[in-house]
Amino acid sequence: MGGGPAGLSAALYLARYNREVLVFDNGRGRSTHHQTNRNYLGFPDGIATVGLRELARQQLSRYNRIHFVHHLIERVSGDGEQGFVAEAQGGHRWQGRVLVLATGVLDHFPHFPHWESYVGRSMFWCITCDGYENRGRNILVVGHTDAAAGEALQLHSLTDRVRLLTNSEYLDISPKFQKRLNNAGIPVVHDHIRSVEGEDGMMVAVITRGGERLELDSLFSIQGATPETRLAQQLGVELAPSGWIRVDSEQKTNVPGVYAAGDVTSLHSHQVTAAVHEGAQAASAANYFLYPPELKAD
Repeated sequence: MGGGPAGLSAALYLARYNREVLVFDNGRGRSTHHQTNRNYLGFPDGIATVGLRELARQQLSRYNRIHFVHHLIERVSGDGEQGFVAEAQGGHRWQGRVLVLATGVLDHFPHFPHWESYVGRSMFWCITCDGYENRGRNILVVGHTDAAAGEALQLHSLTDRVRLLTNSEYLDISPKFQKRLNNAGIPVVHDHIRSVEGEDGMMVAVITRGGERLELDSLFSIQGATPETRLAQQLGVELAPSGWIRVDSEQKTNVPGVYAAGDVTSLHSHQVTAAVHEGAQAASAANYFLYPPELKAD
């Protein structure tokens, strides 16, 4: 379930274990935005995440046991003994013996006209991914929590031009972090985004409801994300207190035959490198699960 780096990696490994693989990809998710990934080893000039997906699809096309399905799955059921059933609108049903959940997260970006065109170009969510390229630039951090304040303080180590806009009626930054922001000289604007100035995905200013014009080079949205766990919960998969899917070191969930990989499994460290690794781990564990008893060491 999922056609991002984690799901594609799992599909590749399972195919190379000579398994029949269905990949459900609705064409959405973080790796469908415009950003360039510069943290993935082996690409000296970086690679667009959509380009990485395309290369992966080319690689997977060489395996005739991998099949892509472009339906949105609405329900999954079953267990590790009888197998699993995935259902989509229109009465479509598919069966499989194991299930890898690589459903990702839903980011809470600020919404304004054409906001999606800015994601990955001048609107980001990850200092690990895009902080380095924004050294010395004029940055606006958007968020109203200690997490947003912490991101602003970390970005301040890369540039001395950082401001924070709450974009909320709430100001949930604790006194401790408000003091840290003040000591760092990071202004806090308690207002909402009304509109944005920019073109071709490059933002130049945010206009607040109060009429303030905030010039910027880049916006970092720290408004949180929601893990896509709807299908996991249908199967009784255990979630961590943070809301993400709980897995062990082999990406196993508490439900036999169900594995999870990628951003849906972790509150932090949402990286393509981690997703590819976890997809491979999940696939290897799933393949071992499918072996008959005489092929297992335990």
